[in-house]
Amino acid sequence: MTVGGTMGQRVVRVALVAGVVVLALLLLLATCGGGSEGEKGKKPEPSSKPAKKSAAAGPATRLAVPSAYASKQGWQITNVSPDYAIAPSAGRVGYLERVSATRFRLRTVDAASGRRAWAGDAWQPLSDPAYFPRLLAVAKDGREHFVAWSYGKVGEDALTSADMIVALDVYDVETGAQRRVELPWPDAPSVNGAGPGILVSDGGAESAVVDPVTGRVTHTAASDLRYPKGCGDCRVQTQVRAVTEKGLLVSGRREFWVRGGWHSRKTAPAGTDAASGVPTSVTDGRILARWQKKRAAKGAADYDVWAVHDTTTGKVLAKTECRKPAIEPGTHPQAAVAPEGRYLVAGSLGFDLETATGHCFEEADGTKPLSLTMVTDTGLAYGTTTTNTPVEADLTTSRPTALLPNVHIPTAEVAGTALFPWTDRKDRPHLLAYARRG
Repeated sequence: MTVGGTMGQRVVRVALVAGVVVLALLLLLATCGGGSEGEKGKKPEPSSKPAKKSAAAGPATRLAVPSAYASKQGWQITNVSPDYAIAPSAGRVGYLERVSATRFRLRTVDAASGRRAWAGDAWQPLSDPAYFPRLLAVAKDGREHFVAWSYGKVGEDALTSADMIVALDVYDVETGAQRRVELPWPDAPSVNGAGPGILVSDGGAESAVVDPVTGRVTHTAASDLRYPKGCGDCRVQTQVRAVTEKGLLVSGRREFWVRGGWHSRKTAPAGTDAASGVPTSVTDGRILARWQKKRAAKGAADYDVWAVHDTTTGKVLAKTECRKPAIEPGTHPQAAVAPEGRYLVAGSLGFDLETATGHCFEEADGTKPLSLTMVTDTGLAYGTTTTNTPVEADLTTSRPTALLPNVHIPTAEVAGTALFPWTDRKDRPHLLAYARRG
């Protein structure tokens, strides 16, 4: 009985242990199977934390911001890349995170809630891994894409410019589908997504366009830019500016054109010298250009005309006048468009494209105290003065308002949420998002 009883106890103990092991395995499988579809099958890797709190709870850090935004509603991410990209239609924000000393990953969040969406595979850029790769957004045929790119040599033994390439990782914003494109490029490139294609250029007349949907690459040499007849200045300081629905946008020292499409001489604003147009910025299907007034026109010696053109047709959408600068700037301010496309700002300029009106925020003597860098769908624009004082300008009334010195201004707005990059005292970069009031 003693032997039989002991054997029975051992059997029971073995059965109990086996049951515990099976139960533990089932729990482990249940835990591992709960990921989102976009991340199933991927091994977990170190990553930056998602938004610290839900939109209802608010972000952990609350900066002083313009009154149009509520710092109690939003989210934040720490240790993010200097560049971020936004997809207005999808309402998403893309950013890069460091996975290891040499590897990075693209992550996306819902702009309104801060909740994580999909994440791309980790990869190693061609450029110095001490720095984040570059990031931009591009849209074609109603599909939005995020693009991470870097430039460098192929392999450790690369010796010539023929071994240098541009590497682009293109992601579909909705699905996270990732496409890799490698483009041989001998010199440091200029890359932008201002139109329905990714433009890679040498900053001059040589260019290539990458289709974000198919990955197809189309090269265009300087000899094939189809210079307009009778435009001698078009062949001087020639630069491929952007991709448009009708082809490449190209400019010379004066005048600009779409290859095989329209020519600025035929779309010049009324009262201007038709051979004087210079594009200064291109974004979201809009061109901001500076024009000289006709010599006989009133104020020709003191004022320039600034106009917003449609990239597809060249048509003038809105214009205004500004005093000529005492010293020609080395670089012109970049244009920014409101998410729904009605308003556009650039430096001291503000335009309402629906009413075809513009305004130059300058003093009577021509000094330009404002530099506007973003605008919302409500017509509120933000920027700074020459003394770095934050400012808010209402484009519907053309009235600027100085804000308190400690107020942080937003860099973009998407899905009713404004984005505020911020660096803390330990030099850690943050991206904060605050909801628009009302």
